Amino acid sequence: MASARKFFVGGNWKMNGTKAEIDGIIGFLTAGPLDPNADLVCGVPACYLDYARQKLPATIGVAAQNCYKVAKGAFTGEISPAMIKDIGAEWVILGHSERRNVFGESDALIGEKVAHALSEGLKVIPCIGEKLEEREAGKTEEVVFTQLKAIVDKIPADKWDSVVIAYEPVWAIGTGKTATPQQAQEVHGKLRQWLSDNVSPDVAQKTRIIYGGSVTADNCRELAKEADIDGSLVGGASLKPDFVHIVNASQ
Repeated sequence: MASARKFFVGGNWKMNGTKAEIDGIIGFLTAGPLDPNADLVCGVPACYLDYARQKLPATIGVAAQNCYKVAKGAFTGEISPAMIKDIGAEWVILGHSERRNVFGESDALIGEKVAHALSEGLKVIPCIGEKLEEREAGKTEEVVFTQLKAIVDKIPADKWDSVVIAYEPVWAIGTGKTATPQQAQEVHGKLRQWLSDNVSPDVAQKTRIIYGGSVTADNCRELAKEADIDGSLVGGASLKPDFVHIVNASQ
């Protein structure tokens, strides 16, 4: 049952925010009230990671939105897991559809990033999802299983408790098309079955699989009712006070 897995909500701020705007987000998150039985993590632009970690309540996690696959070196513009940990953040989002489709990150690179982040002690939210033309061509499972395998192959057996998988169909992000709770559940169920078949039934049962793609205060409760949807990864809606309703969707 999904109830055995703790509800998880990620708020991905993307390339948004100033200190004043972040203060506003912190204000409505602090006012809440937030479901104490849900995990909440905010994905913060790199230059504000330290500021957000200092200002947010300790009960709310802070994630970088990306990191590189090695500890240090001549990689201008990148940040490392060690840097993320050094300022007190403990999460990183990797393989977001925008990293894949805007910046051209490959499945292999994302797998390497996941491996390094876990080895450095970060918790990871790896993202997978198909594009509209892939769904319409009937390739959803082929695409998401290929993306998932590249990640899973890099996760040591003792690190699964540091992984929350996000399924985000690219066709449901900013296209005017939204996945129904049933469509999302169908893919989540298949992903969980794939984990059971290719990793272990125990990992499949315990690993949280969250949904991203036009999650709103209006549809979050219906999504949360589905057996294999353990929470959500929220973009623009996480910048607005209504986000509190999404965090509380499982109540």
